[in-house]
Amino acid sequence: MTTLSDLFWQASLAEIKQGYVYDQASSEFICLTCGKRFADGIIYSWDERLYEAKRYIKIHIAESHQSPFHVLIHLDKKLTGLTDHQKSILELFYAGSSDNEAAKVLGTGSTSTIRNHRFSLREKQKQAKIFLAIMELLGEQVPKKDAFIEIPRNSKQVDDRFAITEEENEKILQAHFKQGPDGPLDSFPGKEKKRVAILRHLIKYFEPNQNYTEKEVNGILKKFYDDYVLLRRNLIDYGFMDRTQDGSSYWVKL
Repeated sequence: MTTLSDLFWQASLAEIKQGYVYDQASSEFICLTCGKRFADGIIYSWDERLYEAKRYIKIHIAESHQSPFHVLIHLDKKLTGLTDHQKSILELFYAGSSDNEAAKVLGTGSTSTIRNHRFSLREKQKQAKIFLAIMELLGEQVPKKDAFIEIPRNSKQVDDRFAITEEENEKILQAHFKQGPDGPLDSFPGKEKKRVAILRHLIKYFEPNQNYTEKEVNGILKKFYDDYVLLRRNLIDYGFMDRTQDGSSYWVKL
């Protein structure tokens, strides 16, 4: 079974269907199945021909993973909700088999049985669409007094365990920023939930879509806390910021 990365769950439906995402911060196309990266602007060679990264990642997916469909169809049942028999039928449909051809391959002896499966799968598709709409509407209609602070989209460490209400968030900030939200920070707590609330507040002092040097990051964080290196490291560790491998450039993860 393919292990799905955080990047996969953060991807849109369109990105999952194409099998890759484009990371604007690093200017790379990233395969959602294996995580391989292809830098935009670099020319890649395959079968004695040259390709730009956007075209080459499609070749990579076809050569290494067959297709996004085949990656998804072979995921565990707890992720797809599909039985092995349903997966076999869907693979035959994807290959272009008619109901009669599918019946012969599966040995059912009846095209009506395949047609019934096709109908059931279409009903499942409708149910999935309605369920997605319900969950999106539910998220939009959470009462304001119980509204949860949004978790960064690309965070690798911060997940629903750290979700807190606006009221909880305000209490944490008041307790640790006794002179006001612009600092200084009285102490950096050991409890992760409180740390994340503080980091979520600090990241607001950085502009999105802007690159910072390490010195510039330190300069902003030093206004809040003497141990600015600790804050910088935690912003990276909890996925609020990212940086180049050599540490020459930092940016907010959107």
